[in-house]
Amino acid sequence: MSVEQAVAEVVTLASELIAIDTTNVGDPTTLGRERAAAEYVAAKLSEVGYETTYVESGARGRGNVVARLPGADPTRGALLVHGHLDVVPADPAEWSVHPFSGEVRDGYVWGRGAVDMKDMVAMTLAVARSFRRDGVVPPRDLIFAFLADEEAGGFYGARWLVDNRPELFEGATEAISEVGGFSVTLADDVRAYLVQTAEKGGLWLRLLARGTAGHGAMLHEDNAVAKLAAAITRLERHRFPLVLTDPVRELLTGVAELTGVPFDPDDPEAAVARLGNLSRMVGATLRDTANVTMFEAGYKANVVPSVARATVDGRMLPGREKDFEAELAEILGPEIVREWDSLPSVQTTFDGALVEAMAAAVTAEDPGAHLLPYMLSAGTDAKSFQRLGVRHFGFSPLKLPPELDFTALFHGVDERVPVDALEFGTRVLDRFLRAC
Repeated sequence: MSVEQAVAEVVTLASELIAIDTTNVGDPTTLGRERAAAEYVAAKLSEVGYETTYVESGARGRGNVVARLPGADPTRGALLVHGHLDVVPADPAEWSVHPFSGEVRDGYVWGRGAVDMKDMVAMTLAVARSFRRDGVVPPRDLIFAFLADEEAGGFYGARWLVDNRPELFEGATEAISEVGGFSVTLADDVRAYLVQTAEKGGLWLRLLARGTAGHGAMLHEDNAVAKLAAAITRLERHRFPLVLTDPVRELLTGVAELTGVPFDPDDPEAAVARLGNLSRMVGATLRDTANVTMFEAGYKANVVPSVARATVDGRMLPGREKDFEAELAEILGPEIVREWDSLPSVQTTFDGALVEAMAAAVTAEDPGAHLLPYMLSAGTDAKSFQRLGVRHFGFSPLKLPPELDFTALFHGVDERVPVDALEFGTRVLDRFLRAC
């Protein structure tokens, strides 16, 4: 049998996965919603003969599934292929379709998780099933992992599994997952597929300001809300220093070579501005960022509260962790109490046999395509797996229409993935895993 059976079922798998509501609200005290999706994946794998391991990672309902396909050379390091089952919340009132419908319409599969990242989960599942049905023996062991809690840092998913069940990933030396392998059209018939070789670190800050409570009709010189608002305003106006890292330099140099528009290393922002919709994400990898995402204070219109709280999503470049924390402390000031959870940056080089296999698989399906490395401004479960010494790449292949603002779909309204991109990605993934 051929890859066409995997291609034939990938859209159905993606649609059915999206229809399982796996919303992760980021509150560890709530019941995890990944279990139903994990059981769905386990059933699909068991159906074709895999032995699966189901694990709830540190909290009820945080379902994970891991399966291994033995390779021809057991002495080689295994390749870990992983994807997360959870998704961020979605308000149905804002969407053209219900976010958990998995509707197939106008050439797209619609719904929360369509690109982040039940598309890759479906492609992985389709290829894994095809390999088992056809008796394919890959060059090396393949470990398929479908994980919980990535959208809240993986503390109740990949991080917990790495710390508590590392034997599930025994022998893994390299890994692929989100966010990379998608195409960008740089000019007529000039397509580059961006492979993630690095990602920024994360620092989720919880800020607190204290003041004196009192009646809203009186004079107040110790207002917690005003203190925190002023600190947040200073942070919003601050520009962290520009740093041209190796992955960003390689990306911009590669784009310049493909387009013929020179890249000036002394002015990387000009080169990023020419990237169109992609500039939002790539621009965020030129410097650290800190964005306020939540603000909470008060309980009545005529009461000045004694406490105000805010949450900040901070992302720092590799090697900038200590400097980033020091700048935050200076900007926010001594009156603002700071607590945080942090996750490290990830970085590897764009070379080696695995990169060559990616290029061969992509160009076999899209002749003339080019692969370029880039840095992700967000984070993935690679942060957890690097604790096991695993080298990581973002490679979830999709050939996208030039007009699609792909990066805006992540955590956005009307998230969707093209049907033909799913089918293309399944063929590429099949080729890649046969040669990895």
